[in-house]
Formats: sequence, structure tokens, C-alpha cells
Amino acid sequence: MGKIRIIGGKHRSLQLPVLELDGLRPTLDRVKETLFNWLGQDLTGMTCLDLFAGSGSLGFESVSRNAKQVVMIEKDNKIYKQLLQNKNKLKADNCELINQDAVSFLKSHTAIYDVIFVDPPYNSSLYEQLIPLLDKITTENSLIYIENSEDIEYAGFTILKSAKAGMVKYALLQKE
Repeated sequence: MGKIRIIGGKHRSLQLPVLELDGLRPTLDRVKETLFNWLGQDLTGMTCLDLFAGSGSLGFESVSRNAKQVVMIEKDNKIYKQLLQNKNKLKADNCELINQDAVSFLKSHTAIYDVIFVDPPYNSSLYEQLIPLLDKITTENSLIYIENSEDIEYAGFTILKSAKAGMVKYALLQKE
């Protein structure tokens, strides 16, 4: 069993258990630190969507930083159950977990989010399906965080900030 650490907010330094499964890559602490510096540390009043919750690193970090609501999508049933346990440990009433495929969720969902985390498995071709679907759940003020291992097209979105840590490329986007 691995662990993730919450790096800021009311649950700062708390460690949560994470399953050790192929393809499950928690966001590195230094990448999280940069991301939440970009977002402005405190997410009070914001609604967040974590489309590929995985370890829960970004979603639970948002919970800790006072997001009004955090929706976490995870299709793997084992991982989903671990996320539920961690949600209960945090007593995170502002967190909703959904056991569903991210693309299916986006196709049937219309709520607007302030911050969206997009970090699908690196070896997938999901980016091409996901980018166009983000339009209906964002406004011109919404921020989209994308993490990947290669350069991809963000049609309809502007890169506000980007960085690289090892093989990980990540960016913060906004509608054009």
C-alpha cells in the first residue's frame, strides 16, 4: 500500500493510503505545489471536477483547500472503494465520488466547474475525446489542469501556464 500526502490546507501533512496498481500515478508533490500556486492556494467557493481521480491526490488536496464542492470520477471499482475510505477518513462532505468512465460522465453531464483536473492514463488516446467535451462544462473563467507525457492539441483553449517535471508535462488552460 502506497501513500499520498496532502500538502496544504486544513488537512496539511495528512497521509492517505493508495493502492499500488499499474498505471496509478499520484501527482508528484512538487507538481501539486506548482499547480496550487497557480490556482491560488485557497479554493473557497470553487467547484472542482477530477475526471480521473486515481489516487485522489488532486481531489483531496482541493477538499483540504476549502473547495465548495469536489466531484471525483473513477471507473476502476477497487480504486473507487479506496477513494471512498479516504473520503470518510477526511469527513469530506463536500466531496462526491462517482464510479464511472470519465468520457461517459462528460457526455451526460452539464454542470459548470471552476477547476477541472484532467490526468488520464498516459498510454491512452482519451485527450482527443476529452478536450471537445470540456467546452460544455466550462465558462471563460474556468481553469483546466492537464497532465500528460506528450504534446497535445488544446483546440479552443489557451495555455495560461505550463511546466515539466521529468517526463510529466502539465499545463493550466482556459477557454479562448
